[in-house]
Amino acid sequence: MESRISGRIAIVTGATSGIGRSCARELAKLGVNVIVTGRRQGMLEAVKMEVEALGAKALALTMDVSNSKDVLGKINSLPTEWANIDILVNNAGLARGTDKLYENNIEDFDEVVDTNVKGTLYMIKAVVPQMIQRNAPGVVINMGSVAGNEAYAGGAVYCATKAAIRYISDGLRIDTMESRVKVTNIEPGIVETDFSVVRYRGDENKAKAVYTGIESLTPNDIAETVAYICNLPENVQIPEIVMTPNKQADALNKYYVK
Repeated sequence: MESRISGRIAIVTGATSGIGRSCARELAKLGVNVIVTGRRQGMLEAVKMEVEALGAKALALTMDVSNSKDVLGKINSLPTEWANIDILVNNAGLARGTDKLYENNIEDFDEVVDTNVKGTLYMIKAVVPQMIQRNAPGVVINMGSVAGNEAYAGGAVYCATKAAIRYISDGLRIDTMESRVKVTNIEPGIVETDFSVVRYRGDENKAKAVYTGIESLTPNDIAETVAYICNLPENVQIPEIVMTPNKQADALNKYYVK
């Protein structure tokens, strides 16, 4: 793939594993220098080395997207060579449990909403104004989900956060129409990552069952799409893209091979 974005700077949240890690690598293949962020410093350093091995520059930035002061402080204190961010990939997100909504605990409500919704908003607030000020050809990619289009049992809060991402993306796209910033909401279906391990609080058997009997999407599938979107000509914008495995029709309908 010919790169139109070589030498630009991207920041990827939730880059320690899964989709975020793959996004960092795919952007690096296009010559993009990548700021990788997350809460696990050791894993960030490993991703940094992977990016550098592909010939791009990398910066590991330990940061909690759910903490507004941490986000604004870290982004506003970036070294000069990293300050002009051209690509924002809002990937950090999680779910907790599959309890009925009225049986969820308050701590889970706060963690999921603070990470998935507020984290995205904090990153937009920290990064997009300088894109506008520089009149730069910026790209914002928000990681939504097919769960944002339909609620399912035991997932009300997670579904609500991903519905919020859809409307945040739409609103930001409207608000940036007069600029050179493009906004895309990617809505994946089942992707085999450690997402379910986190959801089931480390229960490997429950997590594995989510992916058994269906050929899930991989983090690389999503990352290749992210790289493609970022590398489009400046006059081309993809507002929204839904991605599912071949055996998944939407958030509710999946065909599992017995």
